[in-house]
Amino acid sequence: MIFGILKPYPSPLISGRGIDLDFPMLAGCLALLGLGLVMITSASSEVAAVQSGNPLYHMFRHLVYVFLGLVACGATMMVPIATWQRMGFMMLLGAFGLLVMVLVPGIGREVNGSMRWIGFSFFNVQPSEIAKVFVVVYLAGYLVRRQTEVRETWMGFFKPFIVLLPMAALLLMEPDFGATVVMMGAAAAMLFLGGVGLFRFSLMVVLAVLAVFVLVQAQPYRMARLITFTDPWSDQFGSGYQLTQALIAFGRGEWLGVGLGNSVQKQFYLPEAHTDFVFSVLAEELGVVGSLVTIALFVFVTVRALYIGLWAEKAKQYFAAYVAFGLAFLWIGQFLINIGVNVGLLPTKGLTLPFLSYGGSSLVICCACVGLLLRIEWESRTHLGSEEHEFSESDFAEETSHGR
Repeated sequence: MIFGILKPYPSPLISGRGIDLDFPMLAGCLALLGLGLVMITSASSEVAAVQSGNPLYHMFRHLVYVFLGLVACGATMMVPIATWQRMGFMMLLGAFGLLVMVLVPGIGREVNGSMRWIGFSFFNVQPSEIAKVFVVVYLAGYLVRRQTEVRETWMGFFKPFIVLLPMAALLLMEPDFGATVVMMGAAAAMLFLGGVGLFRFSLMVVLAVLAVFVLVQAQPYRMARLITFTDPWSDQFGSGYQLTQALIAFGRGEWLGVGLGNSVQKQFYLPEAHTDFVFSVLAEELGVVGSLVTIALFVFVTVRALYIGLWAEKAKQYFAAYVAFGLAFLWIGQFLINIGVNVGLLPTKGLTLPFLSYGGSSLVICCACVGLLLRIEWESRTHLGSEEHEFSESDFAEETSHGR
C-alpha cells in the first residue's frame, strides 16, 4: 500500500532511468549486513542451542530483521526529503512519546535492569534507536530555519538544548547512557557544522565533559565500570569479567583467527556474544586481518555518508546535508564506542554495533538510514525533490549520469 501511495514521486527505485542508486554506498552496507548475518549465526549458535534447542534460532530471527530492514530501506528511499523536513516537528513529538511510553510499567519491558524496550508478542522495539534518528531530522530542520541565529547569537545556540536535554533525561531514566552520549555527540557535531562559533562550541564541549563526570559520579555502577576497565584483571570474575573474556577472544584470534565457527569464548564464557560483543567473536574467529577489514568497511560507509552530506550541501540542499551529517555521526559514535568497549579502551557499555549486532530495532533503523542517505545522494545529484520542484512525467525519463 505504501509503495502505491509513493509511486507518483520519482525515486531512485522508480524512474525511467531504472534503479539509480549510489552503488558504492549500497555495496558497503550490504557487505556489513552479510558479515553481520554470518557472525551472528556463529556467535549465537551455542546459546541458541541451549535456550531453544535450535542452534540457528537467532539466525532465522535475524534474517527476518534483515528482510524488514531492506523493506524499510526501500520505503525510505521513496519518500521525498522535503516530506521529512515538513514532518520534523511531528517526528520529534513522536520520539518524546516513545521515550515516555517505554518508562510506563506494563508497556516498557525491563531487561537486565534497564527499561529500554516496548514489548510486543513476537518482537521488541527500542525507542532510543528511533528517537536518535528523529532528533537528527528535527535538528537539521532547525539549522536550516534558524541558520543566521545559530551562527550569530547565543540564543540560537542554546535553543536546541531545550529539546535535547529533556530527551537526554528520558534516556538516562531507562537508563541508556550510551544512547545519550551518541545522540548528544551527533547533535553537537551538527551544530558545529551548522556554523556555531568555535568559542561557543568549545564551551559546549567543556559543559558536556562536566556533565559526563557528574553522571558517572551519580551512579556507583558507572564509577565501578570506569575504574575496572583500566585494570579488568583486578576483578576478572566480577565487574571486569566481560572485558577480560573479550580480551581473551582478541588474544586467541591472533593474525588470521581460529576459523569461522571455532570460537571458544562464545561458548558461555563471553556474555552478550552475539549482541554487544559480536566484534570480539569476529576477532577471535577471523583474527586481526578480519577485524581490520570490518573496520575498513565501517570507515568506508561513514566517510561515504559524510561525502553524501557534502554533495547535498554543494547542491544547496542544506536540510538534506545536515541529515546526512547527523546520520554519519550517529554511526561513527556507535562504532567508536562499541569497538572501544570491545578492545578495552572504554568502560563496558551496552551499545550495539551498527549492521553487525543482533537486534531488530537497531538493524531496521540502520537500514532505514541507508535508504535516507541513498535518497539524499540521488536528490542532490539529480536536483529533484526540493519543495520548490514540481514533479512531472519528464522527471521519470530524464537521463542523468551518475558522475560519482
